[in-house]
Amino acid sequence: MHEFTLQHFIFCHECFQHCQSFVCAVNVVAMLHNFWEQKQTESLLLYESAPSPGPPYICYVTLPGGSCFGNYKVCSSSSAEARRDAARVALMNSLVNELPCRRINPQFITQSLQQAVSIEDACDSSTSIGTYSLLLHSYMGRTMLEFQEMMTIFQLLHWNGTLKALRERQCSRQSVIAYYSQRGLDEYMRSSMALDWLGREHSSPGRLGEELQVAQRELVLARRRGVELRFCKEKTEILSLALSQAYIHHTPEQLRVSPCLTLPVFLPVYHVIWHVIFLNGY
Repeated sequence: MHEFTLQHFIFCHECFQHCQSFVCAVNVVAMLHNFWEQKQTESLLLYESAPSPGPPYICYVTLPGGSCFGNYKVCSSSSAEARRDAARVALMNSLVNELPCRRINPQFITQSLQQAVSIEDACDSSTSIGTYSLLLHSYMGRTMLEFQEMMTIFQLLHWNGTLKALRERQCSRQSVIAYYSQRGLDEYMRSSMALDWLGREHSSPGRLGEELQVAQRELVLARRRGVELRFCKEKTEILSLALSQAYIHHTPEQLRVSPCLTLPVFLPVYHVIWHVIFLNGY
């Protein structure tokens, strides 16, 4: 098992280095478009430039499945430079995601379960780790990026307190997973979460601004690391939506948000995320 894992790690690392060199030498925006066009996906690539009167410029690109990436370089010349850099990060991740070592297979599932808890507990579907095992098996043969896209929804539900509320209503883990794993993240869900945070702001004035600062810091640091951004970006947008509604009822002084974005925040990998969500709360 250890030899297999090490060989695959070395293989993936070497392929990543080749992809990185290749991506730097091509028209990345066109290549990213062609890559997903060949997959015949119904959704389109979505580029978003962060509002800015001048440098540094920031751009995000959302892939058809929902994964989001941004420019990790400091782009000072133009928004087009930021767009190219975001496309480069997205293309590199898209190419690496096609590698065999990025497919969920029995070896990966076993390793993930061993890292979370004793492998014997995975046989019992009534336990949280058993539910994790069932979900992993349902994604057998699919890519880790696809699995992460689904996990983003559960991250948001956990962050928003929705999972806790469902547990208090005695909804089973299996039913919650079955429902939300088939449902995409839509405007209704975002609006519902924004209303939840608006209610928390009314109960505890100033909390919304503090949460938004934390989310912005997470997004900045994650973007600079070149990792997948959807969870951080969705949090920021949901909180911004709630804050825009809160401004209707409060003065700007009560909801002032500091522009300082310097505190370090580190995001866990997906199997650790699952452990936090379902072993410590659902």
